[in-house]
Amino acid sequence: MSGPPTFRETRHTMTDAPTSPLDPKLLEILVAPGTGAPLTYDAKGNRLIDQKAGVAYPIRDGIPIMLADEAEPLADSAS
Repeated sequence: MSGPPTFRETRHTMTDAPTSPLDPKLLEILVAPGTGAPLTYDAKGNRLIDQKAGVAYPIRDGIPIMLADEAEPLADSAS
């Protein structure tokens, strides 16, 4: 008889998603903390973008850091 799967058998790691270090389902439910706006994933910068506020939140070890103190202003594309 086998019981239910253990945590070790069911957990997923970031290596399960080789194309993106951020789970797409997580991106669907996250919103910007200051504005409530949807976020977009910037793969090149490994960060989440809040266009409404003009800031980016870093992603470290697959975890979005959604703190106002960690938000970085977006650079103007005209610079």
